[in-house]
Amino acid sequence: MYVPAHFAETRPEELTRIIRAHPLGMLVTHDAQGLDANHLPFEFDPGAGTHGVLTAHVARANPVWRQCGEGADVMVVFRGAEGYISPNWYPSKHEAHRQVPTWNYEVVHAHGRLTVREDEKFVRGIVARLTRTHEGGEPRPWKIGDSAAEFIDEMLKAIVGIEIAVTALVGKRKLSQNKEPRDRLGASEVLAERGQAELAQNMRAPH
Repeated sequence: MYVPAHFAETRPEELTRIIRAHPLGMLVTHDAQGLDANHLPFEFDPGAGTHGVLTAHVARANPVWRQCGEGADVMVVFRGAEGYISPNWYPSKHEAHRQVPTWNYEVVHAHGRLTVREDEKFVRGIVARLTRTHEGGEPRPWKIGDSAAEFIDEMLKAIVGIEIAVTALVGKRKLSQNKEPRDRLGASEVLAERGQAELAQNMRAPH
């Protein structure tokens, strides 16, 4: 990924924020058949290992867990807030007409080594953690115990756990840091008016 210095994000807390706020990662793998990508909700433990550990699960019918050898190098892409930026939103454009359209975004590339985990305890733990995380805001959060044990056991047999020991996190936040403050803030105001609150907020304080 091309990362100009003014768009580079290296702060661990910001990288973790992006991953946790946008947990549907794109798992990119490569084998004898070529490149492949699978879109999976991940859990991230930044305190485990050297650079953190990602966990997820895939359907047993999905060939990715068989095609990737143990310890295979993989990459998971997490896309954060993003949106189109019109030059008309920059106050300076109306003075000098020296602005062009662009796209602002936040992204994290997590590089690591994949391990397949088929043991029931590990898989159940992944499901339980994902459930707690994403059901937490519900009035009556669903939990595994809401379903019959036999049904859950059957469902767990149909999935396989994956664990990725992260070796590097590469972050990029392209939020108009290379523009005048008035232009960056002007664009963020338009985004906020159009309902893109997260991107607008991040552009107001990009560093």
